[in-house]
Amino acid sequence: MSTAIEFNNISKLYRLGLVGTGTLGQDLKRWWTMNIRGKEDPFLKVGETNDRATKGDSEYVWALRDIDFKVEQGDVVGIIGKNGAGKSTLLKILSRVTAPTTGTIRARGRIGSLLEVGTGFHPEMTGRENIYMNGAILGMNKQEITRKLDEIVDFSGCERYIDTPVKRYSSGMMVRLGFAVAAHLDPEILVVDEVLAVGDAEFQKKAIGKMQDVSKGEGRTVLFVSHNMVSVQRLCNSGLLLDKGKVVYRGSASDTVSMYMQGQVVQSEYINHAPIIKDKLNLLYARVAPKTGEHFYTSTPIDVDFRVRINTRVGYLVIGFNLVSSFQYPLARADYNDIDGIYSLDPGEYEFHFEIPANTLSNGDYKIELDVAEKEVRNYAGDDARLSFRVDVSEDTKGNVFNEASGLKTSIIRENWLVGYKKV
Repeated sequence: MSTAIEFNNISKLYRLGLVGTGTLGQDLKRWWTMNIRGKEDPFLKVGETNDRATKGDSEYVWALRDIDFKVEQGDVVGIIGKNGAGKSTLLKILSRVTAPTTGTIRARGRIGSLLEVGTGFHPEMTGRENIYMNGAILGMNKQEITRKLDEIVDFSGCERYIDTPVKRYSSGMMVRLGFAVAAHLDPEILVVDEVLAVGDAEFQKKAIGKMQDVSKGEGRTVLFVSHNMVSVQRLCNSGLLLDKGKVVYRGSASDTVSMYMQGQVVQSEYINHAPIIKDKLNLLYARVAPKTGEHFYTSTPIDVDFRVRINTRVGYLVIGFNLVSSFQYPLARADYNDIDGIYSLDPGEYEFHFEIPANTLSNGDYKIELDVAEKEVRNYAGDDARLSFRVDVSEDTKGNVFNEASGLKTSIIRENWLVGYKKV
């Protein structure tokens, strides 16, 4: 089996707050030294590790540092790690969206990338025109693209809007079309970032099936970044764990996921220290806690509390959360309108109280993904609005106990867990 991608000592240094070296003369010197003389950046400085949790002294940070590994043809590699670990930066360098500060990448074959919603799309052009443009970028001629056109449109589910400018598309439609183009225009290497999380469950399932077909049936190489550990284990045959810009583990997909989960910490409280007043909604505070005592047990009810500020009345308000397993498997959903079916509230601050009944959860690790949103428009809670907790077996051994025979719930269940809410 031949090597499809080779990362040789890849590092990426970013300068915080400024672009360039400060003067035109220095920028020209940098360009001449690096591009004409082929030498190292003369203004390169030693930067700090990219740790977003601490305040550093340097204006330079390493988003990636000394990345060195190979990907064989036909491999499906899951790249995982915390937010800010360097996953997206690595894929952007591979896709030539940005250049490495040091090191080289050798990729054999055409690369089809889906890094962000609408990557490579021109907003004023129609979906059909963007398909032809993306195909041309991949090096395909018009006849080749035309031959694939019907298949791409059918897969995307955007046939009704294919001759509409993509600036009119929702984020989900943009992802559908973008993935369909990237997967069907015969790239030897398919690069997919977290964007599939924007699509609905049906499309995510279809997209994962397509990536499996591309890798197993057609022998193409896939690099897949995701926070969904179930998808990583289902799709990938190997994994790469990044932390603070460095590779900390490389192995099978299941072993890599296990290493990642071992490093996760419990976060029972979320505080928004800088809410954006101009936003329609703000999640100010959230917490998860046992109803009694200090520890989460299988036989203990669990409180989930929100404090939300509504700045502008929205037509369809979503206040709730998804409960997922530590491997990001969806287990249940709860919303504030479960009691009285009210979908909008007047501006002001509100407290919401949910309760997960006793003996609902097995022992194990869980995450709560928070939603404070205008339905199908935007989730104002933010990507980092998550809580996590660990449930232990009750001392009286009552409740559900996880084991390989019984397992956890295997389907998404809508739960009526809202106890009540009030304006404060």
